[in-house]
Amino acid sequence: MEVRPHRKINRKKTREIKVGKITVGGNSSISVQSMTNTLTTDIKATIKQIHSLEEAGVDIVRVSCPDEGSTKALKDIIKEVKVPIVADIHFHYKRAIEAAEMGASCLRINPGNIGNNDRILEVVKAAKDNNCSIRIGVNAGSLDKNILEKYKEPCPEALVESAQYNIKLLEDNDFFNFKISVKSSDIFLTVKAYKQLSKICNYPLHLGVTEAGGLLTGSIKSSIGIGQLLMDGIGDTIRVSLSSDPVDEVKTGYEILKSLGIRSRGVNIISCPSCARQAFPVIETVNALEKKLSHIKEPINLSIIGCVVNGPGEAAQTDIGLTGGGQDSNLLYLSGVPHTKVVSAKIIDKVVQLVEEKIKEKK
Repeated sequence: MEVRPHRKINRKKTREIKVGKITVGGNSSISVQSMTNTLTTDIKATIKQIHSLEEAGVDIVRVSCPDEGSTKALKDIIKEVKVPIVADIHFHYKRAIEAAEMGASCLRINPGNIGNNDRILEVVKAAKDNNCSIRIGVNAGSLDKNILEKYKEPCPEALVESAQYNIKLLEDNDFFNFKISVKSSDIFLTVKAYKQLSKICNYPLHLGVTEAGGLLTGSIKSSIGIGQLLMDGIGDTIRVSLSSDPVDEVKTGYEILKSLGIRSRGVNIISCPSCARQAFPVIETVNALEKKLSHIKEPINLSIIGCVVNGPGEAAQTDIGLTGGGQDSNLLYLSGVPHTKVVSAKIIDKVVQLVEEKIKEKK
């Protein structure tokens, strides 16, 4: 998608790190992450889910490692997938060490529940020895008890202080291959914490509103929180946390990036909500097109507008445009130029045909 001058985002340039083959920070693209919800010990199910996420375009996948069986399973899982795997570690530092040894590309540790400093340092050593990055995952729901006693409740300052403490801990041990998150389920708390941290920190930031909720509510909360930060140039990698199929997290992540002109994947449909002026059933048409074009990975923009009020103007800005016309005389545009008329019953087949032809031309 072409980024128009008035929409250009001046992104803060952070330190560049590696998560397996993916670069995070620096001048790299903002990566989209998700997390499996299978039992990690069910190796076949976990691999199958990661393959589904890869098909959806995920860049990095996190896998929960609550026990030794899970960390040992990583070795077989990693051999069968293409994307870097982040081991999600809570409560037991030995799981982090095992995950690094099994080939994880990154260790996600929550300083509030991983253990004392000595144990964190053992995790750092394992990461160094196995060329593994780390994510410092500060979360409002599991802050260190000393910080909670100081601030009485989770607040932006508490999250940032926790992040600073752990940054220093890693730096003092000559470890710099890490990124940071300061998440909360509260949008205001999340946004303020990230903004404060971005002012004092040059490490790449992993954005997300944690425990955001179901598909609809979680997508809305995540779009508001992540979107605000991205528009301010903050953020290097994102994860939309939904109580839904993990593939939905990836799709929503890309929609957030597409809406800001940051990164495109697949078909972007601009469509009207429909009204009494519509010359064809807009809602049914858009739903059908989304399903029939879901296999498209290359970025392409469509406008599906039910009447001539905004139709020609939107068509001028998209690869393929459709404007509803009277007497079953709808007009299709290619790159903003009128192309052909199409009756309502033929719209879906004709648009699909034009999209596939356009994709072949781009290749």
